[in-house]
Amino acid sequence: MTSLDDAKKAARAEAMDRRAKAYGELGPAGREHAAHALMRNFLEAIEMQRSESVSAYWPVKEEIDVKPLLQALHKRGHVCGLPVIIAKRTPLLFRLWAPDKPLIEGWWGIPIPPEDAAEVIPDVLLVPLLAFDAKGNRLGYGAGFYDRTIAKLRSRPGHRPLAVGVAYAAQEVASVPIDDSDEKLDWVVTERSAKRFAGA
Repeated sequence: MTSLDDAKKAARAEAMDRRAKAYGELGPAGREHAAHALMRNFLEAIEMQRSESVSAYWPVKEEIDVKPLLQALHKRGHVCGLPVIIAKRTPLLFRLWAPDKPLIEGWWGIPIPPEDAAEVIPDVLLVPLLAFDAKGNRLGYGAGFYDRTIAKLRSRPGHRPLAVGVAYAAQEVASVPIDDSDEKLDWVVTERSAKRFAGA
């Protein structure tokens, strides 16, 4: 393991503790308020054409709840998708999501759309994270799924998707350890603000 691997491992452990603390301190009512504040901040800051599609994620553990935002985007007429893991070390696939459609259990027990759901190629990705910094660097969970996915989508000719990190404000850190395989975020939206990064 390299020194960077060690730094990332330590940063993940610290970030998980920080997020868990913030999650616990908010309590159920605070977490619900944060989810709706995140929704409002996103909708007020990020303009989307009705024709643009969006991918979200189904929140687990202490992740901030993006379901209110996902439902609001669907109500506005956007095509919405949820991520599906196909195999290790591969980009994610996104399948069509709608409020009235059932979900099945995917990797790690996370709900996903069934196999017969249409594939979605997102114009905007809502990206979960453990930590982020003021330069748009993201600390993920270590498997690299989102970095590979964002890199693949950004490599498509004429297609530059927005990668929007979503998190609690308490997940911001002074600096995230990164390497060449880490994809930067275009935005981070929290329950307190929406921030666009230079070059996005």
